[in-house]
Amino acid sequence: MQPYDALVEIALLLERERAIRYKAKAFRAAAAAIERLDAAQLADTAGLRRRKGIGDSTLAVIVQAREGRVPDYLAELRERAGIRPSALSAQLRGDLHSHSDWSDGTTPIAAMVKAARELGREYLALTDHSPRLRVANGLSAQRLRDQIPIVESFRDDRFTLLTGIEVDILEDGGLDQQDELLRSLDIVVASVHSKLRMERGPMTARMLRAVRSGRVDVLGHVTGRLVSGQRGTRPPSDFNADRVFEACAEAGVAVEINSRPEREDPPDELITLAIEKGCLFSIDSDAHAPGHLSLLDYGAERAERLGVPADRIVTTWPLARLREWTATRR
Repeated sequence: MQPYDALVEIALLLERERAIRYKAKAFRAAAAAIERLDAAQLADTAGLRRRKGIGDSTLAVIVQAREGRVPDYLAELRERAGIRPSALSAQLRGDLHSHSDWSDGTTPIAAMVKAARELGREYLALTDHSPRLRVANGLSAQRLRDQIPIVESFRDDRFTLLTGIEVDILEDGGLDQQDELLRSLDIVVASVHSKLRMERGPMTARMLRAVRSGRVDVLGHVTGRLVSGQRGTRPPSDFNADRVFEACAEAGVAVEINSRPEREDPPDELITLAIEKGCLFSIDSDAHAPGHLSLLDYGAERAERLGVPADRIVTTWPLARLREWTATRR
């Protein structure tokens, strides 16, 4: 195993399990420190120890990988990850919900693209937050306009980075971005991030207006709940899921199966209801770091266990079919 590859994989796995951010950053810094070293420099342990960005833990990984074996820490993280790709996971072609350091992600766009390519994705939508979500450094209209050509530069015959946004669903059901910009994007994920404890009637009306707006492709983490993790727990929002999912099915809006383990959103019973209502689905990572992109395995395992038909999962579709679907709402 190559030392650089070992360090990057450790960073990815730490990000995947939502470890304290500085841990993953330390392994990424060490990977950057050795990326251009030749074999002689990698063999010089004393020299490596003096290099900025390399500490005791990262040096141990380098030495063990240099010896041709899987480093102990990497083996531990692989075992701890525990999620095995399902049959459905192998059918996933893309991911429609991810973030970069333009909003509240941890890394530049290029790092997210590199990780998506390494995972074999055919497409990834960059969906940074909209302006009202100030805590997440949401993108103003001008910042989003500035981002679009950068996103479009990450495209070739094998991979496409899609323009997008995770737009806030406002209290009245409006969408937190200029309409002309929403119309121009490849993917619009709409999510409720504020006033999650609204009463059932107003929350239902709020979500219905967004779903029926003609601008939304994916209804993101529909209940807003948290079941574990550093942010603690949060109960699901109260809304009439029958009406919301019926509206999604009618409008062709996909219900997101959010792959973040701390969310498990929608809950199992709502995924089952959405299947019964004829909804489309989008299995997404909601990645805020490169390592989160592999969390699609977790969402796929849930979808497969609950019997979501693969052909109703838009992220199993080839890009051409995906674009035909989104074109119906622009």
